[in-house]
Amino acid sequence: MLKVENLTKVYPNGTQALKNVSFEVKDGEFLAVIGLSGSGKSTLLRCINRLIEPTSGKIIWNGQDVTAASSTEIRKIRRQIGMVFQQFNLVKRSSVMANVMSGRLGYVNTISSSLQLFSAEDNKRAIASLEQVGLVDKAHVRADSLSGGQQQRVGIARALMQEPKLILADEPVASLDPVLAHSILKYLEQLNKERGITVLCSLHFLDLVHRYATSAIALKDGELVFQGLPKQIDDAQFKAIYGQEAERISIV
Repeated sequence: MLKVENLTKVYPNGTQALKNVSFEVKDGEFLAVIGLSGSGKSTLLRCINRLIEPTSGKIIWNGQDVTAASSTEIRKIRRQIGMVFQQFNLVKRSSVMANVMSGRLGYVNTISSSLQLFSAEDNKRAIASLEQVGLVDKAHVRADSLSGGQQQRVGIARALMQEPKLILADEPVASLDPVLAHSILKYLEQLNKERGITVLCSLHFLDLVHRYATSAIALKDGELVFQGLPKQIDDAQFKAIYGQEAERISIV
């Protein structure tokens, strides 16, 4: 279980991105994080694995206080938490296989990782991860030769290399067209349902939340303004989250 308790983040320039945010995520949930751009969604996800250091509050992951973890402990915690980024975060000039293998860096020593020395077992795991996302035939091509949707699938395969119990997906479909958006979310849904991997995914479109999420939270100006089932986000709740002038847009 993931517990977030009174999480606050104030950036050095004085911007308060999160204000006393508290919620729980049960194992095996697909939690959608919604809200306007700048509401704190990305900051929240990146605080959970301490890519961003919280200002105050606690993050408890399977009984361990992530916010109090040492550098050695956080390295072990991050093995269990995969990250999927909006802009893919691939090494463009490297092969697909090399990008996927980078998901194992938390399991090998510094020398081995710098020399890209991985075991035969890790190589098999990489192939299996690429098979999971339908890209095994692209293993040895450069990452920058792939389409945006394919690059995001490489990002998912890389996250799988960590053998994660939790995947944080930071607006993974924001730069993709509707067809590709559904494709990526279906892969995440498959991992959630078939492998029991907990997913926290920030999304903009409400119909995607209704289609894929089992629960949802909403942020507005860094504050938690909704927590519940996606179907509970009716028109009135939508206006409360996004503002009275907001219009619901469907993504087919």
